[in-house]
Amino acid sequence: MFVILVYDIKEERVQKVHKICKKYLTWVQKSVFEGEITEANFMRLLREIEKVIEKDYDSVVIYKFRTKSYYERQEVGVPKPSHEDFIL
Repeated sequence: MFVILVYDIKEERVQKVHKICKKYLTWVQKSVFEGEITEANFMRLLREIEKVIEKDYDSVVIYKFRTKSYYERQEVGVPKPSHEDFIL
């Protein structure tokens, strides 16, 4: 499946959530991640995030698509460099 994950987390937990998301998805900008993920890894991602966030304060929104072909991405303004733009 393809997911877009957006979070609004209290500052002291942002780095932890960012690190978790980066293990499974591609960082797009600030608190936005996207990418293909298996159902098993998606469940792992959710469990890890739930251990870190405060459900009464923090917010995580996840948009799920069956495949990447069902969504269109449009950028306005200065695009953030993709990990594919870097030479390893």
